[in-house]
Amino acid sequence: MASESTDFGIGAIGQIHISVDDIERAVAFYRDTLGMKLLFEVPGQPMAFFDCGGVRLYLGTPEKPEYRSNPMIYYRVESIQDAYRTLQSRGVAFSGEPHMVHKTEASELWMAGFQDPDGNNVVLMSDVPVGG
Repeated sequence: MASESTDFGIGAIGQIHISVDDIERAVAFYRDTLGMKLLFEVPGQPMAFFDCGGVRLYLGTPEKPEYRSNPMIYYRVESIQDAYRTLQSRGVAFSGEPHMVHKTEASELWMAGFQDPDGNNVVLMSDVPVGG
C-alpha cells in the first residue's frame, strides 16, 4: 500500500498573470509609471514579464475570453504617502487618499487604490509603525 506524503505544500508565488488589451500601453504604464523592472517581452506575442520583488508579473493579452484574469494585487511600498504623491505626479488617478484600514499596538496598515489602463484594480499597502 502506498503511503501518503505529508511533505507537500504550496510554496511561494512564482508568477502572476494580468490580462491587458494593449501590451505596449501596459508595458509603458508598469515600467514607466509604476517603475517596475521589465525582464523581457516575447517577440511577436503580446506578452511582457516584470520583476516584482522576486515574483514574476506576466502581462498578456488572453487568447480566449475564458483565460482573462481578474486580479486585484496589493503592492507593498515603504512610504504610502511618498508613493501616492509620486504616482499622482505621474498621472495616476487614485480612487481616494491613503487611509488606515487596520491598527494594532505596533503598527497601522494603510492603503490606497487605483486602476491600471485596462481597469485592473491595484492597491498600495504600507505598514506604518505606531508613532512613526
